[in-house]
Amino acid sequence: MSSSESSYGDIHRYEPARESTPAAIAIVLLTIIEVVFVFLFVYGLMFGWATTEFGNMFLGGLLALVFIDLAFVLALYRKEFLPDVMVVKKRRRKWEDLYVREEDVEGESFADPEDAWETIKRAVYPYYKR
Repeated sequence: MSSSESSYGDIHRYEPARESTPAAIAIVLLTIIEVVFVFLFVYGLMFGWATTEFGNMFLGGLLALVFIDLAFVLALYRKEFLPDVMVVKKRRRKWEDLYVREEDVEGESFADPEDAWETIKRAVYPYYKR
């Protein structure tokens, strides 16, 4: 829970990244493996491996390995090298629509005839005059 003196946009919690050496070595090795998989995939495309049935499956498997390896690289990077930051944000009430501004929460009156048409336009087209 955020304290009452914190304002919106303040950093509530900041934990620095671990930046471990084994994770950096693993990222470098996975990147080298990634380059090898990409080279094999491009080589297979250039020399027509996709024209045979098993070559096409092999290229599909290589492409899957490229993306799986990339997922591991990005997961390791996010876990080990990005800090954990929690920012204080404004909570919205469940019933509020995305188009409702704070000053318009109570609604608008149709009492003024010249502003009634503008109010109807804003109700029909929410992005009017924004």
